[in-house]
Amino acid sequence: MDGSAAKNTMTGAEAMVRMLEAHDVRHIFGLCGDTTLPFYDALYRLDHGIEHILTRDERSAAYMADGYARVTGKVGVCEGPSGGGATYILPGLVEANESSVPVLAITSDVGTRSRGHYPLTELDQEGLMRPLTKFNRVIGHADVVPDAVRHAFRAMTTGRPGAAHLGFPIDVQRGEADPDNLWADPAHGRFPAHPFGPDPARIEAALDAILSAAFPVLICGGGVLLAGGEAEFRHFVEALDIAVATTISGQGTLAETHPNCVGVVGSNGGVPATRDLVGRADLVVFLGCRAGSVTTELWRTPAKSTRIVHIDADPEVIGASYRTEVAVVSDARLAVAALNAALAVRGPQPGFGAAAVVADVKRRKALAFASLAASADRPIRPERTIAALRRVLDDDAVVVGDPGTPCPYLSAYYEIRRAGRTVFSNRAHGALGYALSAAVGAAIGAPGRKVVALMGDGSFGFTCGELETVVRLNLPITFLVFSNAVYGWIKAGQKTRFGGRYFSVDFGRTDHAAVAAAFGVTAFRVDEPEQLVPLLEKAVAQAGPTLVDVISQPLHEANAPVSEWIA
Repeated sequence: MDGSAAKNTMTGAEAMVRMLEAHDVRHIFGLCGDTTLPFYDALYRLDHGIEHILTRDERSAAYMADGYARVTGKVGVCEGPSGGGATYILPGLVEANESSVPVLAITSDVGTRSRGHYPLTELDQEGLMRPLTKFNRVIGHADVVPDAVRHAFRAMTTGRPGAAHLGFPIDVQRGEADPDNLWADPAHGRFPAHPFGPDPARIEAALDAILSAAFPVLICGGGVLLAGGEAEFRHFVEALDIAVATTISGQGTLAETHPNCVGVVGSNGGVPATRDLVGRADLVVFLGCRAGSVTTELWRTPAKSTRIVHIDADPEVIGASYRTEVAVVSDARLAVAALNAALAVRGPQPGFGAAAVVADVKRRKALAFASLAASADRPIRPERTIAALRRVLDDDAVVVGDPGTPCPYLSAYYEIRRAGRTVFSNRAHGALGYALSAAVGAAIGAPGRKVVALMGDGSFGFTCGELETVVRLNLPITFLVFSNAVYGWIKAGQKTRFGGRYFSVDFGRTDHAAVAAAFGVTAFRVDEPEQLVPLLEKAVAQAGPTLVDVISQPLHEANAPVSEWIA
């Protein structure tokens, strides 16, 4: 082969690196394996500006990519090897897909010609990933790499964002690709790419319905945040003085200090006062929200008889659970902008006087929280921990919560004082072990912002090995463990629904501070309520990673804002 011919060829692995670079990928989270060696070698040899973050578990890599995507608005990329590595990466992919977060997983694979001959780590990756992703392909030839990557990024970032998977066989990595086919639409590196607007007639119908109501309530999912429509949304809310509630994923759509925002509603983080507000509504607008079981308390609040306007980028969710009076299929930001434009044409409206009603809801909510947050009880009440955390952190801090003990308290009582995504949790599937890893992605994606991860000791046990990653990278993350030696969510359910017949939910107490210290993390243990604020202040002020182990009241003994337990 002469020199000119050599310049016109590249390997599939090199093509993958160049296509990631073309889509403005700057970080990849992953774990090495035999079948990934050509890809790693290409990352080593080429000049591309991509930093590879070595993780200790493929599941963690996917969660890191998820947290990274949520704080940057860019596609998160993770990678792992064939066989077990491909199976371990699944939890993060399905969570991202159902949470409308674009995460690309690249899993290497056995050679295409060895399939069916029982090679080590052979697995039907395409069949495995199909129901869990928005786009899924095992690449069959090196020349197809650029097309496959373009298709994956296009699928992830357009319409309703979601996850993608690319299987990357080792012989495809070594094969010959055409460098002339390396190009990308730069818009597909971020989300939402190429958002689409609403039918003007549907906007007019939605506005007619809203204005015809006596007391409408907006329930916002993550759609407005994903679309970057917070400013447009606030304008609409203030123009009509309308009441606003959010799902857990929608926290930050409007600052919870805003006079029209009551915060989270639903069975996880809602309280009786917020439930009463939704029950009072004669019309509910679901905006960028699927109206799922948690938000609606098993489709009981709002009642099925309530008039519904539903606005979402995914037409499949509209009308799935509620009879819908007006459906608007649109990017959330563009839909709200269109509502504002239509409202401007109609002129000033009298408004709904919601701020006064919301003020009473907030007063009732604050009263219920205040005595618990000031409690000197031991073990420490979770409310007191949340109050201390809110006192210590600035409004720009990123707080990541696991779905167990932290989530209901964080969503109900950690007041978000600025619009934008500052608090998030893995609410689509709620697997334990998310917060520690997602916080790593958030810290890398948002350097300069304080990141705090909240978890129970069950979740800590899932992913504490990633503390080595945190120390190696010297990330300034503070980890807070609610230590109660129990799978608390399940035990609380056994108490309320199965007569307190507790079975296989308790485990031995771990000294989380000692474990963290063994990895090189500066760690503290707190068992006295009055120690919380000074030790949290000390932990948050540290330059490197820290952990605070809080000896906490277990959920089955607590007053958690979870409606099924209260009932």
